Amino acid sequence: MGTSALPPLLAAAVVLLMVAAAAMTVEDSAPDNIQPLSTLNLAAAQVAMDSASAIHASPDVLGKDGEDSAWVTVNFTTPSPSSDHWIGLFSPADFSSGIGSAKVAGEGDAPAGLSVAPIKYKLGNCEPDFLRTGGGNTSFLVINQRSDYAFGLFSGGKDNPKLLAVSNKISFANPKAPVFPRLSQGKEWNQMAVTWTSGYNIGEAYPFVEWRMKGEETSKRTPAGTLTFTRGHLCGDPARGQGYRDPGFIHTAFLKDLWPNREYSYQIGHELQDGTVAWGKSATFRASPYPGQASLQRVVIFGDMGLGAKDGSSELQGFQPGAQVTTDRLVKDLPNYDAVFHIGDLSYANGFLAQWDQFTAQIEPIASRVPYMVASGNHERTYMDTGGFYNGNDSHGECGVPAETYFYVPAAAHRGKFWYAADYGMFRFCVGDTEHDWRPGSEQHAFLDACFAGADRKHQPWLVFLAHRPLGYSSNDFYAQEGSFAEPMGRALQPLWQRHRVDLAVYGHVHNYERTCPVYENTCTVKGKDRQSSYAGAMGGTIHVVAGTGGARLRSYAGGAWPQWSVARNESFGYVKLTASDHSSMRFEFIHSDDGAVHDAFTITRDYKDIMACAVDSCAPHTLAN
Repeated sequence: MGTSALPPLLAAAVVLLMVAAAAMTVEDSAPDNIQPLSTLNLAAAQVAMDSASAIHASPDVLGKDGEDSAWVTVNFTTPSPSSDHWIGLFSPADFSSGIGSAKVAGEGDAPAGLSVAPIKYKLGNCEPDFLRTGGGNTSFLVINQRSDYAFGLFSGGKDNPKLLAVSNKISFANPKAPVFPRLSQGKEWNQMAVTWTSGYNIGEAYPFVEWRMKGEETSKRTPAGTLTFTRGHLCGDPARGQGYRDPGFIHTAFLKDLWPNREYSYQIGHELQDGTVAWGKSATFRASPYPGQASLQRVVIFGDMGLGAKDGSSELQGFQPGAQVTTDRLVKDLPNYDAVFHIGDLSYANGFLAQWDQFTAQIEPIASRVPYMVASGNHERTYMDTGGFYNGNDSHGECGVPAETYFYVPAAAHRGKFWYAADYGMFRFCVGDTEHDWRPGSEQHAFLDACFAGADRKHQPWLVFLAHRPLGYSSNDFYAQEGSFAEPMGRALQPLWQRHRVDLAVYGHVHNYERTCPVYENTCTVKGKDRQSSYAGAMGGTIHVVAGTGGARLRSYAGGAWPQWSVARNESFGYVKLTASDHSSMRFEFIHSDDGAVHDAFTITRDYKDIMACAVDSCAPHTLAN
């Protein structure tokens, strides 16, 4: 039955759901969204130990001086080399027990099936002489993930893996050590949350942060709370199956009553039962400015990054080709910004949980120094029949649990409701959760209304909405001509943005960059050729920006003429940077990750009266008294 045969309201609802489902299906089925670890046919794995094949890892003990990562050299050899040989890093080290007892090649098949996926892998022919000599050596970057490790040498490629040899075990000197501190803003502007991961349960050791303000002689200790999750918290495979790995324990401490703009040093630790302390890394951060305070304030925003591959691991080749480039640029530019908002699609673990530790290790040089605020994306949350707005399988069984545990956000209720407000000086950020209902009458819609209304625009002139899916304007190929209605939203949130005079809305999800003019109901509210580089006075609409350019494979734009609201596009890896130093001007830049160059920019210059000025649908109707 066609929609023309349905009542008008029902027909409209059907069209919206069809459009949303189409956009989601196309996006999720794209090759760049297939976790490469899922292409290993682990159910077909067999043990076929070959006495002529060998693999060895060195050194045996890692992190002797407290390091949380180390390079490991792997030597391997086999008598009949082929392009189907590969080396996998597994943890715990007894991974081969899941596929039966060791057997010599040719003596019959071992029981099939590998119960756990590798953390990472490389093809044997990554070494130039492997196919000629049958031997080689390569290096893996290994991080402390609370257990021992072993490498396996396989033949048979991805489709029919056969385990030929297992390496010696390697491990960190203290596998349980606290690692990878990550900062985020607390529920008040003068709080900093410190989150980290360890192997210590609360019965073994007391987690804490030792910290002090720069210039103080004595430190104080703040205790941390402890969370974890199990298979039973997850919603489906591979997260509950071959992708599952014990997440350890995630600890969060809240450093309170911070002085605005003051520098602090801190160190994570665990006090053991005998009174000794297992220390993690120390770091420094600068506390947030007082809300409304005028000072130099710089914020970075992007989405859709994923994991880098410093060691050239094959499971990441082509999956998130720009992730390490963006990470390296942000580490290099660390002195030049004050906070980060990563707006969804964080690790792209897609149900392979060891990747979350890898991701927190990757961002640790950034997240240990500045607040690393996150939003929920489809690859974190979406799973069938779990109360989300979309009914897909983009999280591959995670249904939000790892992201909501590994990262703290100052949500008003709990982290399952991933929407929150964050004040940073002259900026008010209202972070939405596009994986939950945001329509009028929903809990999230009421929150966003209150969040926007809570900004004192005299002192917080820059009001920014952040969310994962573009709930606005995008010319991406799978959004095509739907524009602002590709996700069933524009009709729901545009009145809020307009009434509260939201300056900027930034999204991820779409893996390219696009900027609109100030727009309302598909119409630019500022006229003239200069609209691309500067705006002065009342804007009358919201500028929408797509910046899903953190590292996942880039996507193209729809063909044909640009919509009149689209003023800038760039198909490159990069991030948005907002800079303000006073209440009347704000600088926007899109920065390329590879060279640090600015490839799109504009400024907004205005006074408070320009914020108050009425535009279409932004003020209540005037009465005769006016």
